[in-house]
Amino acid sequence: MPAVPPSPPARDVLTPSSLNRRVRDLLEMHLPSVLIEGEISNLARPASGHIYFTLKDANAQVRCAMFRPKSTWLKFRPENGMQVLARARVGLYEPRGEYQLIVDHLEESGEGALRREFDRLKAQLQAEGLFDPANKRALPALPRCIGVITSATGAAIRDVLSVLSRRFPLAEVDVLPVPVQGREAPPAIVAMLERASGAGYHDVLLLTRGGGSLEDLWAFNDESVARAVRASAIPVVCAVGHEVDFSIAEFAADLRAATPSAAAELLVPEQGELGRRLQLAQRGMVTRLERTLHTQGQRLDHLRARLQTLRPQARLAHGRERLSALQQRLVRHQQQDLAARKTRLENDRARLQARHPQATLRQARGTLAQLQHRLSQAIGHDLKRRRETLQYDARALHAVSPLATLERGYAMVLDANGKLVRSAASVAPGASLDIRMADGTLPVKRI
Repeated sequence: MPAVPPSPPARDVLTPSSLNRRVRDLLEMHLPSVLIEGEISNLARPASGHIYFTLKDANAQVRCAMFRPKSTWLKFRPENGMQVLARARVGLYEPRGEYQLIVDHLEESGEGALRREFDRLKAQLQAEGLFDPANKRALPALPRCIGVITSATGAAIRDVLSVLSRRFPLAEVDVLPVPVQGREAPPAIVAMLERASGAGYHDVLLLTRGGGSLEDLWAFNDESVARAVRASAIPVVCAVGHEVDFSIAEFAADLRAATPSAAAELLVPEQGELGRRLQLAQRGMVTRLERTLHTQGQRLDHLRARLQTLRPQARLAHGRERLSALQQRLVRHQQQDLAARKTRLENDRARLQARHPQATLRQARGTLAQLQHRLSQAIGHDLKRRRETLQYDARALHAVSPLATLERGYAMVLDANGKLVRSAASVAPGASLDIRMADGTLPVKRI
């Protein structure tokens, strides 16, 4: 009689749901949190308040979901094509068997990171008092020598020199060339500020460059540059970029100008305006001299009048006038006191009527009616909120109910005790089974 081969060992038969749960557990165990940077695409904002999108680079993409309330805490509005940095947990969307990222935090990358560093450094230096207005120094009214720290070949120096030569050609302009962009710019600017400050040759320094992107202007947001500006022994005017551009160095400077040309106009007076100011000063001196002569003449007339009043007849007439004035003041004071007493009496009578029990009762009835109305509104709002919560919970419960799974064509196998059969090996031949489907149960036996 041939030998019966041994049966293979029993193995667990997995369903797609149980397999997905195992995969999900493995992902969450080995990749609890990741940082990922990429470009947003396929962005969707359903009415639920969640945000669904895809993060991609040149070679791959991954689905992402950001649920409420974290999606409502974003400080910017995500858009397709935006480069972002996300902190997320790796998860598995079981209905489709696809892995996805559950985003907990989302922020802009690239220029957004530079903007955050700008805000951080600005807050730090402001807390140290580096931008304190009390430390700002006044600029010289007529500077004899101006040091301009900028690129020798940029458009900014041409604008500055043109404005200075037109407004005040008497001022000497010393161009102190430095790079204004790139990694070598901050140390070069710091060294030039320290050298000019130590030399003491200039009356004022102008630190400037033309416009550009945030990355182009970043040398002027360097901490060492801001501290060198503040430590300069010579007043510093700073004008970086266009009117809408702001840099850390400008906050630290004694004066900030919107553009290089505007800075040049602030440094020196206009020669025609200076001539007009000299003419005004001359006319002012003549006017003050005439006013002084007029005042001294009035003083002489006053002394002459005082001499006349010292005569006995004049003093007696003055005494009579003073007595008459005091009598009139006494009458007015009595009338005012009587009117004040009448007013106080009317006020006391009104206050007494306001505190009458009937008035208090009317006020209490009005307050009671308002409170009853507010209570009715609060009860209505609470019932509406509870009804919406109940409806939401019912929908959520139905979404995870096994009955919903049965309605999609699946079935459950139950043994004679009504327990779920998870393995064929656990059912003996001839055992009675029930196959439960969405619309009923079929009794069967294992052969």
